[in-house]
Amino acid sequence: MAFLQMRDRITTHVEQRTTMLAGVSHDLRTVLTRFKLELAMLEDTPEVRSLSADVNEMQHMLEDYLAFAKGDGGEEAKPTNLRDLLEEIYEESQIYGSAIELKMRKRDEGLVLPLKRQALKRAITNLVTNAARFGDNIIIRAATEGQWVRIEVDDDGPGIPPSERENVFRAFYRLDHARNQDDGNSGLGLAIARDIAKSHGGEIALGESSMGGLRDIISLPL
Repeated sequence: MAFLQMRDRITTHVEQRTTMLAGVSHDLRTVLTRFKLELAMLEDTPEVRSLSADVNEMQHMLEDYLAFAKGDGGEEAKPTNLRDLLEEIYEESQIYGSAIELKMRKRDEGLVLPLKRQALKRAITNLVTNAARFGDNIIIRAATEGQWVRIEVDDDGPGIPPSERENVFRAFYRLDHARNQDDGNSGLGLAIARDIAKSHGGEIALGESSMGGLRDIISLPL
């Protein structure tokens, strides 16, 4: 009986938190939208551009906080063509200004597997965004290995010391080195990516890129 009561309390707590987050999300996004409209009506000056960049940064941080708190949002896994998903991420990542390549073996191009598409897209996009923040060249790779599919994001940035590669998955963790995961963002990108990988029955790890920077590795079961 005590266990069932505890379960009910936890369920109620989660439902209340989810409802509160939905309300916070709606209210803050409404305010940020007003900011954007008001800024759009002002003259194009360096000050206005700076304010617009701050508003965009606030919006990205808000979305990261909510994504971290809500997890994958209950999205169901559906058959997804991995090549199509990676192509979509590749195309959308062109705005970062880095040189990005997408490499995938011919035999794996038709690979379809059950994925929470939007959640996994967010996880990989977080890794690519991080890579673009610190590197000029990025390579996205995907290949099957036995009963696993391995997705890699390589860059030529400063990398992360081996002693810190597990620590950076902690929410809000700060690096004192050149590659600071919390510089100009929420510091939740890697934590969100790991949660999403685990929700697929997989994992994410960091290593050294052949380009001299960081290699992010997402492993998912087939």
